[in-house]
Amino acid sequence: MARTLATFFAFGGVAGLAVVSGLEAGRPQSVLAVLCLVALVAGAVVGRWGPSWPRGSFHATVGAAAAMIVTAVLLAPDPVTSLAAAVLISFVVVDAHFFFTSRQALAHLVLAVAGVTVALVLSDVRLGVAVGLDLVLTGIGLVIRRLVLLAATASRDPLTGLRNRRGFDDALLEAMTTAARTGEPLSAALLDLDHFKAVNDTEGHEAGDRLLCRVADAWPAELPSGAVLARHGGDEFSLVLPGTAGPDALALVRRVLDRHPGLALSCGVAEHSSGETASQLMRRTDRALYGAKAAGRGRAELDAVESPAGRAAPGVVGQATRRAVL
Repeated sequence: MARTLATFFAFGGVAGLAVVSGLEAGRPQSVLAVLCLVALVAGAVVGRWGPSWPRGSFHATVGAAAAMIVTAVLLAPDPVTSLAAAVLISFVVVDAHFFFTSRQALAHLVLAVAGVTVALVLSDVRLGVAVGLDLVLTGIGLVIRRLVLLAATASRDPLTGLRNRRGFDDALLEAMTTAARTGEPLSAALLDLDHFKAVNDTEGHEAGDRLLCRVADAWPAELPSGAVLARHGGDEFSLVLPGTAGPDALALVRRVLDRHPGLALSCGVAEHSSGETASQLMRRTDRALYGAKAAGRGRAELDAVESPAGRAAPGVVGQATRRAVL
C-alpha cells in the first residue's frame, strides 16, 4: 500500500512539473510548482516510513492527495491546465479501490469526484466535460474493484473458505510489520490432522473433506480477534496470533484441542523473535509440530528455547526430537 501510494505521489509530482513547465512565469506557476514538489516529498516520506504506519492512516494520506489535486485544479491559470490537473485524481481512485473496502473506496470516489467537478466548473471547464471525466473515473473504480475481488479469491481455500497458504503468508507478513512497529509479541502455529491419510483410505475423500471443514468451522470461533487461521495445504492448517506470546499461544491451542476432542490434531507453536524472517518462524513451528507428533500426537508443543543448563525447557521440543521423528 505504501509503495503504491508513494509511486502515485512521485508520478503525480513529476507530471505536474511537466505541465507547470509550459506555463507562463507568475504566481500560479510558482504555487503549482510548490504543490508538485510537496507531492514528491510526500512520495519519499510515504515510501520510506509508510510501511510501518497503521492501515487507517492511509485514508488521511489518500484524502490529502485528493485535496492537493483539487487545489491544483483551482489554481490552474486556464481550463486546459485545470483539466490536466484533474486527470491526476485517477491515481486517488485507483489507490482507494485497490486497498480499501468497497464502502470506503466509494466514499473516497464520491469526495474526489465531487471536489474535482466543482473545481473544474469554477475553472470555466464546461459541465459536460467534467461529467465525462467523472464517468471515466467511476468506470476505472469499478474495474479496479472487480480485479481486486478476483485477486482476493486467489488467497482463499475453496473447500474450507479459510485463507490458503498465500493468504496466510500475507497475513503473517502484515502481523510481523505491526509487531515490529508496536513491540507486541507475535506467535504462529502449525496444526496437522492426525491419521488423516487413514480417514481418506478407509472412509473416502469426502469424509476427509468433511473433517477439514469441521476444523475450519470449529477453530475460528475459539480464537481471539485478529487471529488468522488458514489451510496451509493438504491436512495442515496454519495460525498467526498477533499480540500473543509463545506460552500464551501454547495454552490457547491446548485449550482449543481439549474443547474439540473429536478433531485429533497435533500442533507446533513458536513465538516470533526480533530479526527473524517469516520462513524462519514457520520452520520453528514445523519443528515443534514434529515434536508433538513424536510425543504421541493429539497434543501441542512450543518450539525449544535452550535453558542455561543446555536443556530444552519443559513443554518444548528441539532439533533432536525432530531428527528422531524423521
